[in-house]
Amino acid sequence: MQDKWITLIIGLTDENGERNADEQCVLTKDFLVDLSLTDKKDHAKRERYRDYVQSMLVLGEGEAVIDLGVSAEDTTKRGLSKDDLELSEKKHIALLEGTGIISTRLVTKQQGSLYTRAHLVRKEVDPDDFIEVRIAVVGNVDAGKSTLLGVLTYSILDDGRGQARQKHKHEFESGRTSSVGNDILGFDISGNVVNKPDSHSGHLDWVTICHDSAKVITFIDLAGHEKYLKTTIFGMTGHVPDYTMLLIGANAGIIGMTKEHLSLALCLNVPVFIVVTKIDMCPERVLSETMKNLDKLMKSPGVRKLPVVIKSLEDVVHTASNFNGGKVCPIFQISNVSGNNLDLLCSFLNLIPLRRKFTLDSPAEFQIDDVYWVDGVGTVVSGTCIAGMISINDTMLIGPNPYGEFIPIPIKSIHRKRMPVSKIRCGQTASFSIRKLNKKEVRKGMVLLSPKMVIFSSMQFDAEILILHHPTTIAENYQAMVHIGSIRQTATIVHMTKTVLRTGDRDMVTFKFIKNPEYLSVGSRMVFREGRTKAVGTVAKVYPYTPALPKQIRPKHMKFKDGANSTN
Repeated sequence: MQDKWITLIIGLTDENGERNADEQCVLTKDFLVDLSLTDKKDHAKRERYRDYVQSMLVLGEGEAVIDLGVSAEDTTKRGLSKDDLELSEKKHIALLEGTGIISTRLVTKQQGSLYTRAHLVRKEVDPDDFIEVRIAVVGNVDAGKSTLLGVLTYSILDDGRGQARQKHKHEFESGRTSSVGNDILGFDISGNVVNKPDSHSGHLDWVTICHDSAKVITFIDLAGHEKYLKTTIFGMTGHVPDYTMLLIGANAGIIGMTKEHLSLALCLNVPVFIVVTKIDMCPERVLSETMKNLDKLMKSPGVRKLPVVIKSLEDVVHTASNFNGGKVCPIFQISNVSGNNLDLLCSFLNLIPLRRKFTLDSPAEFQIDDVYWVDGVGTVVSGTCIAGMISINDTMLIGPNPYGEFIPIPIKSIHRKRMPVSKIRCGQTASFSIRKLNKKEVRKGMVLLSPKMVIFSSMQFDAEILILHHPTTIAENYQAMVHIGSIRQTATIVHMTKTVLRTGDRDMVTFKFIKNPEYLSVGSRMVFREGRTKAVGTVAKVYPYTPALPKQIRPKHMKFKDGANSTN
């Protein structure tokens, strides 16, 4: 959040609009206290304060946390008397009236006789637009992932026997998630949860939630069991999560796939926060031991995070504001049965900032992570917009096909969370109908690209990799599954700088896909895995693919006898 504070040293203007270079206005901690809401001499100051709030909203894509009583020039200068803080708050709200910006009080902090107050500000947007944050939900099997999502999204408590997790029939029976699932949690402009299940069917209407929401949290529910690890890796790479929520059962502790999932998130540079579940059924001694081991794990050399146990709303506001940097790791202790601390977790999700870079001016790029058929509509693809903006009636290039080609297609309809929209921008998930192509012609890992881009597909690429674990040694011609974004394909090592690679080694390696050419970008993160072998890396160079000429196919009626052809 520190990078969002903007120092505004502003030259004032007089009533005639002339700039007075001798006077300067700094947004000090008591700026609002001395500001007049009616005096014409303070007109420029009032406009500049509104500009300051607007600039914060631009950085946060429509939301920000403003600290009243804190200098925007130097955040170490903070604190006002109680009366001055109340006056500042009234003027802050009055200045935002009529601007389409809603400010909601979060928490008041006291240090001695001085006070500060945090406000959440959000800008009103069109009903078909909302802020979207994606959170991957990982953790060992039976940690309570699907149950927590049921409790959060349906606003109910669990009965202790999995009532809140009835999503797939086989999951309710076995208690295990085997597929990548999606759940959404909506917050209105004031930060209130808008999820309300239908009183008759008990289902959630995604269109209604998105229509009423200023911010939507998309949970990517991933499998915890080891045999579904490839599905979990695809969820972490293909669905492009902004954050990872790692669940740990208080009674079981750090077991099974917990470290594996944490390692995966760290390798992909996705910030992690931890939720310790089932504290209602866990003895105090066992919970204390789990927290001790968790603290040790977070501070270990491979992780190096600052664990912060969240106990109050003040902790929530502080960690949410500083979570974007990736150094802090918030830890929540919750119970899905009693509802303990669920309010703190909800508040954190409401305040969690966006982590994406602005690339609206870049050519549009959309990666496909799922393909399905809808009767009456045709082929539908879903995925994430990586760069730029896509609008209805735009012409995009889809590919690569088995020959490395990209085919132009028109965008006829766009849906976000089942709601029709006219456009999407970078960082948002959506689905498109593609009537021109059959479902068999489209696959996960393909992309939609702007025709303005210089486009080529690749069968071969260089990557700088780090071997995290391998039982023996890796040499040329070794094959393993490569995950890059939504791409999941087996690749062969065709060249290495070193003769062999062992655990802990780094090297520049040339890979070659064994089946289809893919679209790759330099700098993309990759996971290289096979059995117990695990490596991570970054794409360093991409080689354009030139398809070979199609082979001559012999007609079925032709036979060869003693080297001679016969057409009988």
